[in-house]
Amino acid sequence: MRIKTFFICFFALLLTFPFFAEDSLPFGYRGIQLGMSVDQVKEALKKDLNFGYRGDRDVSLLPGENRALIETDTSKNAPYSFLDRCWFQFYEDKLYTITLNLRRSKIDHYSVFSSLTEKYGNPSSLNPEKSEWKDDNVIMSLERPLTLKYTDRKIFEELQSKALVNKSAEEMARDEFLEGL
Repeated sequence: MRIKTFFICFFALLLTFPFFAEDSLPFGYRGIQLGMSVDQVKEALKKDLNFGYRGDRDVSLLPGENRALIETDTSKNAPYSFLDRCWFQFYEDKLYTITLNLRRSKIDHYSVFSSLTEKYGNPSSLNPEKSEWKDDNVIMSLERPLTLKYTDRKIFEELQSKALVNKSAEEMARDEFLEGL
């Protein structure tokens, strides 16, 4: 009888887990997908009024090689949107980070967190500032107060490793300078 009770409890417990959580994370939001070119993102933003895109004046170049940024603000062009300000960051003409500041007057952190957990399971890391989900291709994070980020994991890790190399080269140059004093 104990074995039968054990199996009934075991299967009841299994039913409480989100079996329908999606296997992979989204590779973007709405019509904007990581890996798109600057021109593709501009066209997609023009078609979706929720982003408040105003055209080329929202595009700028970042310091460093092959980096561009598109920043949108919905306060004037799309006050009905759940989005507030958004940033689309590119590396070598490929979108690798989507940052969506959500309008706190329209949606709250708990609702977004609950929806993401229901769809994608528990976050891989969780702390008071940020919840993060990861798969082989995407890092999706929900940050406080209310920012949702999609990052191309491979490009991010590549840029991170390059930054570490540059930092150690800078440290070596600093040491050489100090030795020459």
